[in-house]
Amino acid sequence: MGKKISIVMGSDSDWNVMKAAADILDTFDIAYEVDVVSAHRTPEKLYEFATNAHTRGIRAIIAGAGGAAHLPGMVAAISPLPVIGVPVKSRNSIDGWDSVLSILQMPGGVPVATVALNGAKNAGILAAQIIAAGDDAILDKIIQYKQTLKEQVAAKAEKLKTDM
Repeated sequence: MGKKISIVMGSDSDWNVMKAAADILDTFDIAYEVDVVSAHRTPEKLYEFATNAHTRGIRAIIAGAGGAAHLPGMVAAISPLPVIGVPVKSRNSIDGWDSVLSILQMPGGVPVATVALNGAKNAGILAAQIIAAGDDAILDKIIQYKQTLKEQVAAKAEKLKTDM
């Protein structure tokens, strides 16, 4: 089975956040690839990646970036695929707000689905849901995952009541 999701980040230092996307895709048995693609330091690689991802069987892209966070928007400007941006609070970040706003405030015609600061897990879930729109086996896994969340909340509520 080919890779369906691409997880890219501006720096390898973002992996500690972006790994959560890979972990949740593993849960759903969705194949993915991981790479470092810097919008500022490797613009040629960015262009090649964004231009060709769909021709390699990729169906959605998760792009994480900190600081100025141009990677998700630049990928979305070039690629025809859905792009999910993960703002990463990096060491040079202004409390993460610079990353959030850089990814969130895209101009009309260049959408980037944006998750919470350091919200790579949700990016992985959203990518899985995108794949699930055309894959009943993945859809069933998403339905089961949401049922598990519901059951976990019910168990926590019951535990809280018995511990009081």
